[in-house]
Amino acid sequence: MRATLSVAVATLLSAAVLSTSGNAIAAQPTTRIPDKAIATAAQLRETALASDLGYRITESLTTEVGPRLAGSEADARAVAWAVAKFKELGFDKVWTEPVTFPKWERRSESAHVLGANAQPLHLTALGGSPAGTVDGEVVRFADLAALEAAAPGSLAGKIAFIDYKMERARDGAGYGPGSRVRSRGPSAAIRAGASAYLMRSAGTDSHRNPHTGITRFDDGLTPIPSAALAVPDADQLARLLARGPVKVRVALDCGWDGEYTSANVIGEMTGSKAGGSSKHDEVVVIGGHLDSWDLGTGAIDDGAGVGLTMAAGKLIGNLKQRPARTIRVVAFANEEQGLHGGKAYANAHLADLGKHQIGAESDFGAGRIYEYSSSAPDYAKQADEQIAQALAPLGIAHAPGKGGPGPDISPFAEKGLAWGRLAQDGSDYFDLHHTPDDTFDKIDPKALAQNVAAYAVFAYLAASAEGNFGSAPKAEPAK
Repeated sequence: MRATLSVAVATLLSAAVLSTSGNAIAAQPTTRIPDKAIATAAQLRETALASDLGYRITESLTTEVGPRLAGSEADARAVAWAVAKFKELGFDKVWTEPVTFPKWERRSESAHVLGANAQPLHLTALGGSPAGTVDGEVVRFADLAALEAAAPGSLAGKIAFIDYKMERARDGAGYGPGSRVRSRGPSAAIRAGASAYLMRSAGTDSHRNPHTGITRFDDGLTPIPSAALAVPDADQLARLLARGPVKVRVALDCGWDGEYTSANVIGEMTGSKAGGSSKHDEVVVIGGHLDSWDLGTGAIDDGAGVGLTMAAGKLIGNLKQRPARTIRVVAFANEEQGLHGGKAYANAHLADLGKHQIGAESDFGAGRIYEYSSSAPDYAKQADEQIAQALAPLGIAHAPGKGGPGPDISPFAEKGLAWGRLAQDGSDYFDLHHTPDDTFDKIDPKALAQNVAAYAVFAYLAASAEGNFGSAPKAEPAK
């Protein structure tokens, strides 16, 4: 009797505990989506495809506010715009949450080749660069590794130049190596003794539009003026260097100027309480980042993300029967200079992480979505497959196990938030990214409508699911 009982107890215990990503969690019933919700999602998908709402919201932001450098006067106007737009769209609840960060300003920038081949070069300061005017001989490096291998002091009084060409890819895979040239190159130049740093822009275009972006300086190093050359100007400089020594003057007027407090702007469409539902206090989070760099008007990065997720939330809110859970749309503050809005949101809502069903962010332009995946655990695979099937008519393939969360979702995902990935075609994204060419005319209305449809279907079905997608606090790593 005791042996039989022991076996029974052991069986129950083993069934009651699952190990997921190193965390012991209670066993969960299968998560699935009701047939009625699947039918509604099909109607929602067609409504979204026929709507230009996301396009009009994006046009409003990029026209009425324009570029929105974090900490600038336009940052404050963007926050006010987002609050007003959420209210205009009829969101049930709208509020802001403070986000404080260091403020960086760009004032002026220029570069010139000196001497017999005197001519201007088109460049832009990297975010975080200090001001300064430097005249120096240029030393070219083919890639980051070559500069990092330079002997300490070998570039004393000179200007380091990394001429690394970023590769084009649908999923943006070339940006990793390109962005490391931007983030790690200046510190490598300082260690080698350089007085200034230049890089070929992390971009895939061939226009005289330099690509900006944030850089970092390692602790203990004195920052030096750091900038990115437009791709044709990097080519021009390389051709001049092939002919002999080249001296360049780099003049940047920019730098940090205290702290600034902006805000995450949040709008909610409250979940249905019909049938005594008690899930309206749970949320599905979608969004994009409200800030942009100052060279263009921030249309693809990330006005489109804000516009399409606001539109998706609005279309779900228009349904006669809303989903059981609340749809929360977040316009995140200052993603560009260090995910400040995403980190602030994760910290502010850590206590209610378990109330977050799943999150997804649109921050890769306005190209068509071609692939869907999520972090759904085994018990939620059925619901994940149901979402994929509802997205399939939009030309979106299911790619389980691929990718990861969007930038501003990632700080919360690291703490245990379940995430969804709606992968956009970024084949030409890095032609425009962080340049003066990031403007509204680059957005295809039909492609943006497809994005709105995909986010609306994803958010609605996740909010309608019977069961969850695995959001739970992660155990602290053992020390």
